[in-house]
Formats: sequence, structure tokens, C-alpha cells
Amino acid sequence: MLDPAIVRALSLDPSSSGIAPRSGSAFSTTAKITTTSGDGSEKHYFLKMGPGTDAAIMFEGEYLSLNAIHAVVSSLCPRAYAFGKMEEPPERFFLVTDYFDLSARAPTGKGSGLSLAAKLAKLHTTPAPIPEGYSSPVFGFPVTTCCGDSAQPNDYRESWAEFYAENRLLAILKKSERTNGKDAELRSMVERTARTVVPKLLGDEILDCGKGITPVVIHGDLWSGNKGKGKIGSSQDVEDVVFDPSSSYSHSECELGIMKMFGGFGGSFLQEYHALCPKSEPVAEYEDRVGLYEL
Repeated sequence: MLDPAIVRALSLDPSSSGIAPRSGSAFSTTAKITTTSGDGSEKHYFLKMGPGTDAAIMFEGEYLSLNAIHAVVSSLCPRAYAFGKMEEPPERFFLVTDYFDLSARAPTGKGSGLSLAAKLAKLHTTPAPIPEGYSSPVFGFPVTTCCGDSAQPNDYRESWAEFYAENRLLAILKKSERTNGKDAELRSMVERTARTVVPKLLGDEILDCGKGITPVVIHGDLWSGNKGKGKIGSSQDVEDVVFDPSSSYSHSECELGIMKMFGGFGGSFLQEYHALCPKSEPVAEYEDRVGLYEL
């Protein structure tokens, strides 16, 4: 049976709604929700469930990440409808999104007509929304997001170099020290990278000839396992889609670190992508920047 909290969040009729288990992951269990309306038509949702505060943080981050991406390129990812705490014990949390059918291969309509490279380029050339209290876009995100099981702090910062050094490199170091204990050599290497290499490659006075860069929404965990081709929601169109995001308002090239580290995006993909989303200046330091983003 569907948990009452999910029924309320989606305004479902329990008598005409059902749930069927799907495969899960190390972080969550999943299911398909099917509800039938008065005219006999069916609507499907994808449900994630997980225990504890880690799941609560992860699902809130994914909820806002999906909708940040969807707001810019609606055909790129499922829409998220709700997240919250389940009512029935044991303590668990949930996330509900559009159901996406990755088994659908044959196109049945025109759809968006955009390739994955074109969609990603559109996402990466659209300025991020301006957070409340600011007069222009800044780097960060409204909430903590999770890359795998690693929580990423996203406190807003006006400097990209500061955000990447503090909220990514040094934040990961602190998590590693809490989990594995302190390592003086590792700390020295990370601190040297954050204090010396990051300003040299990512400083506002360096990027785009001193103009700095405009924050954009990135997926944040884009590798071959988080992309596919299929139908989203009630659409009959087969689209290139992404899922399981860990978004932030960041430098567009930051996306390429994980993409290149794990592979799955060939030279033709990047050629099409960069024709629409050019490399930042100085172009001669592009490979160095992407290498830094792999850390």
C-alpha cells in the first residue's frame, strides 16, 4: 500500500492507485506508482525511498536539482513532484518524480529534436536563477546535494574560485578526515591545490579575460550511468535524458570533470557540445581546468 504521506503529497485516490517494486541501489529502494483517473487514463510516477537523515538530505537535494534542470530544459530530465517523510514506520523518506521508461527505444514522435549534447549546452549557457537576497547569480545551491553518498555543502559564494576551493576540495578533505582519519601529506596536497592552483586557473581575474564567469545549473554527477534514452512521464516521445543529479550553480566546465573521468562521452559529443557552449578563456588552459575538476 501507498504510504499516506505520499498519497497526500500527490493528491491520489488510494482506491485507484497502486505501487509495484522496482530495482534499487545502495542508497534507496524504488517503485512505480500507477494511478487511474476517472476517464480511465493512467499516470505513472517513480518513487525512491530511503531510511534516516541521509536519505532526507539526498532526496531534498535531488528534488531541487531535478526541478532546476527541468526549468531550463524540460526534456532533459524527469520532473520532481514531492519529497518528504513517510508516515508509517520505520522512519523513511521519499522522493517522487515522473516515471521514465528507459526500455523505450523507437521514437514515436518528433519530441524536442535535441541531442543530449545540445540539451546540455542549453543548460550550460542559461544563467542560473538569482537567489533571494542577491542582485545577480552566485555560485552555490539552495540546499546540500549528494554526489553518490557524499554530501556537498553549497553555501552561496560570489567567487567561483572560492566556492570550488572551500565547498568542494576542502569540504571533501574534511569528510575524508572524519571517515578515514587525518593524513598530513594528503591535507598538505589538497590545501596547496586549493590555495595555489585554484586561484591560478579559476580566479575571476583569469577566467574569460578577467570578466569572470556566469553561474549555470550543472547536473553535478553526470557519467554514463546517469544518462539514458527513453520516455518521460506521459510523453510518447523518446528523448535523451539524465537523472540522479547533484546540482549546483557552477562553472559549466565543472560538469566535464566527472564526464571525462568516468567516460561515456566521446569526441563527437564534446565537439557538438562545444560548438554550442564554447570553452572558457583562456582556452589554452581548458585541459588543466577540466583536470582540476576531476579531483
